[in-house]
Formats: sequence, C-alpha cells, structure tokens
Amino acid sequence: MDRRDFTRTAILGALGAGALTACGDNAGDEAASPSEDAAGGPNVITGPSVRWRLASSFSRSLDTIYGAAEFLAERVGELTEGKFDIRCYPGGELIPSLEVLSNVQTGTVQMGHAASYYFIGKNPALAFDATVPFGLTARQYNAWLYHGGGMDLMRDLFSDFNVINFPGGNTGMQMGGWFRVAVDALSDLNGLKMRIPGLGGQVMNEMGVNTQVYPSGEIYPALERGAIDAAEWVGPYDDEKLGFHEVAPYYYYPGWWEPGPALTFYVNRESYDDLPSTYQHAIEVAASEANVNMLAAYDHKNPAALQRLLDQGTELRRFPDEVMSRAQEVTRQLLEDEAAQNEQYRTIYESYKAARADSYRWFGTAERAYADFAFGAGA
Repeated sequence: MDRRDFTRTAILGALGAGALTACGDNAGDEAASPSEDAAGGPNVITGPSVRWRLASSFSRSLDTIYGAAEFLAERVGELTEGKFDIRCYPGGELIPSLEVLSNVQTGTVQMGHAASYYFIGKNPALAFDATVPFGLTARQYNAWLYHGGGMDLMRDLFSDFNVINFPGGNTGMQMGGWFRVAVDALSDLNGLKMRIPGLGGQVMNEMGVNTQVYPSGEIYPALERGAIDAAEWVGPYDDEKLGFHEVAPYYYYPGWWEPGPALTFYVNRESYDDLPSTYQHAIEVAASEANVNMLAAYDHKNPAALQRLLDQGTELRRFPDEVMSRAQEVTRQLLEDEAAQNEQYRTIYESYKAARADSYRWFGTAERAYADFAFGAGA
C-alpha cells in the first residue's frame, strides 16, 4: 500500500464511523454518509460539495514554495473524492502577498499560505511560527512543534486572529542572500539597503542596515535598479528562478536569520468549524504531507541549482565571523527585551529557547561530529 492509498483508506475509515454534518453556507443540505460495498465497508464519499479559496503569499513561478498550496489542494481533493475543492491563488492575484493573514482572519478567503514573520507587526510572537535568527533548524522546529508543546502555543496565538494553523512546509537552512557590494567586515553593513523580513530584518537594522520588505516578484527590479543593495529569498533553486545572479555577483552564506523557516497554512476558524470532521481531517493529513514534501523537494533541488549558479560566475562568500557574532548578540538582546515586556511572547520564547537548548546539545554531539567529518571529506 503506497502513501496515497494509506491516507485515503484512513479518511474513508473515518467516514465509516458515522455520518458527516452539513457545511452551513458552504455545503447546502446534501446527506453526508458514505455508500458501502458488498462487504459493508465504505466505498464512496457522499459528503457535501465544498469550494474554498486559498491565497498564497508566493509567486506561481516559485513552484516549490507556492507548490505546497497546490499540493495540499490536490491531496484534499483526492482524500474527499473531489467533494472538497480548494482553488489556489498566487500572491497578488486575489489579495496582496503581505495581507494574507488579515484576509483569512476576516473570512475574505477561507485559507492562506505564508511565512508568519511577514506579520510580526500584528504580534511579534508570530516570528516563532516561522523562524528566528540562530533558532531551530527544520528538524528541530518540527520536534518542538509536534512533540514539544509548540503546536499548542501556536494554536493559542492564532486564536487571537480567528485562525487555526497547520504546518505548511519548510525551506531548510537558507542562504545569506545576494549582494551588489562585498561585505568583508561588520562596518560594510552600515548604510546598506537590503530586502529582508522578520526578526532578521530587525537584527540587520540594529547593525546599520536599512531594511525593506518586498514580495518575491518585486525583488529583482529593486535590486537591478539599485533601490536595494542586497536581498535574501530562500536558496539556490528559488534564487536562480528569480534571476538574482544576473544583477548581484556575491552570494553569501549562511542565512543565520533563517536556519529552518517554516511556512503555515491559515484557516478561517468559522469556515473550519463548518466543515464535516472528515474534511477537517483531510486538511490535517494533506498539510502534514505538504510539510514533509516541501523540505524534501528543496533538499533535492538546491544542490544542482547551486552548481549551476557557480558555473555562471556567481561568487560564493561566507559572512565574516564578526558579522555572525554581532548578529547573534543583537538577536539575543532583542528576544530578551521583547520577552520582558510581553507575557504571551515570553511564554512562547521560554518554550522555544528550552527546545533549542535541548536540540543543540543533541545535534551538537552525533550530528555535528558526523557533519564535520563527512561534509568536508565529500563522497
């Protein structure tokens, strides 16, 4: 039995446990019990037809990060025999890329997909739903979220926005971005104009950088015309697609501000509550699969993309140690300052910090020893 057969069977089995409820305005009054085969088992989903809209923050051309929404929509359709149809819209097509959360909150769309650090102006604690500088890697974040109490904390946080959240993918460790000028020392950051969102942007501000936030489709022209001197996005595969290597020669690493940035699916609370329980389970199953699939896809695509960039003349550079050290100091101070004045933030931060300490002790043992030896030696 393959993955899709297994999850489909699980959904159908859940249907067999009882009849589905109606979906309010989304569904009409259609009956919601499964038909049965000769053996008496569930065979066909006869639940209500539901049509939703999902607004993404990402461009359609970014097939991996935008593709997570399409992946979820496809899987939900499969798991409900086409009864639950979710139509995806790329950033800017239906609503502005940086207004996804607020539109899900009000019910303008039933669902959204974005990085929660885009919205820290609404609540700074939203950064923990995505990533913070020198924070958790993708594996460590999933450990905290699924088994370390992180999901309960995030659900409580998003309840203030009339939203229920589901993990929606992870890019893995990111690159440090594209620079039109070299950064050989900490002083070279002073006055630099850079596209960088989230808490990483706040850290860069403290280090003398003039930070700005652009959606993906606006970064290239801003970099090309000199409106910004540097920009970060994700990593080699997406960055190559966006063409940054054509307008900036230096590619810096590591992206210390995004060691494991998570994406999130936002669902309007009322719309979710109106769904039959089996359709709710379909969202949960599909989101979990999308979460795993995105990271695997990036890990597969990035190596070849990096080599192509290097073959085209990109100059790969590591951030100087003094930049990394100063960034870490600033990050720690910003986190502690916010925690001191915001009780909700402090509760989440203390849980996150404890998970990070535990993970670093473990990963710093076997994982680090293996990486130090094997990664340097090659195949």
